[in-house]
Amino acid sequence: MKKKIIVLALIVTLLCSGCGSKIPTLSNGDEAVITLKDGEMISVNELYENLKDDYALQVMVNLVDKKILEDKYSDKVEEATEYTDTNMQQLETYYGDSLESAIQQQTSFRSIAGYRESVYVGYLQNLAIEDYAKAQISEKEINKYYKDEIVGDIKVSHILISANVTDSMTDDEKKAAEAEAKEKAEAIISELRKADKKDLEDKFTELAKDRSEDESTKDNGGSLGFINKDTLTDAYKDLVDAAYKLKDGEFSTKVITTEVGYHVIYRSESREKAELDDALKDTITSTLASEYLTKNNEAYIKALQEIRKEYDMEIVDSELKKQYATLIQNQLNAAQQQNNQNQ
Repeated sequence: MKKKIIVLALIVTLLCSGCGSKIPTLSNGDEAVITLKDGEMISVNELYENLKDDYALQVMVNLVDKKILEDKYSDKVEEATEYTDTNMQQLETYYGDSLESAIQQQTSFRSIAGYRESVYVGYLQNLAIEDYAKAQISEKEINKYYKDEIVGDIKVSHILISANVTDSMTDDEKKAAEAEAKEKAEAIISELRKADKKDLEDKFTELAKDRSEDESTKDNGGSLGFINKDTLTDAYKDLVDAAYKLKDGEFSTKVITTEVGYHVIYRSESREKAELDDALKDTITSTLASEYLTKNNEAYIKALQEIRKEYDMEIVDSELKKQYATLIQNQLNAAQQQNNQNQ
């Protein structure tokens, strides 16, 4: 059920628990937050009006989002709290007694409590942003991604030759070491070319055991097992790309260079790709949503705008209403500029 959130003001109250005294009031009936001699007072409204221009807007937005998102994602509140606790514990371990000072120097927050609240609300805001992005992904886009990007597992082996480069070497010495390593890999390719096709896998296994410098795979013929595009780390991206261009029973006829070294690979087997079931659809949607957010920075603002509208947010204070409209427009303009820079 939708909630109606009406932001009347940011009210500061003084509580006098158990003292029995009344809160002082001005002649116009406003409650006081500060009293001075000769009966002078500063009222809640006066304090609010002076704070409004500099601080109230962001506080208001965070209060609104917290109320909305704790309702919208009530099942995620505990998760958000645990995330916040972990984040703050890490900061406390790193900064110790200097944490509050570090927060004041590196962020716009003046207290640990204020920063903690922002981490908590930020986690919930990200849930809304992710859901918004997922809602922008069409069934057509999911099917296209499945057709073009989802592939079956392939079984791959490799032979790694590393260059014996050290920091103490000169640039010429480093180049010579790299060239020597690459020549060793090229020599392996030459030997594989000479092998009969029926003996190729056995020959590759033999060479891997004898010459590969990957100690974790060489004794197993250089086998990396069945892999997919995201199985190995980014360091092996070029190797994986090259492996998917091969057919079963083929080896790389050119040396593959990665940050790890020089590789010769052999693809021995492949499997059919997974069916497009609900679980895979969810995975694809999440991937496409991440890509959408990378390309559309304004989505971060629009997502939160949308959920505030869903909960019928109404800003009664005319000045804050104007400030909020200006804030949103400035954020959208900045996001559009970022999009243009990224193109």
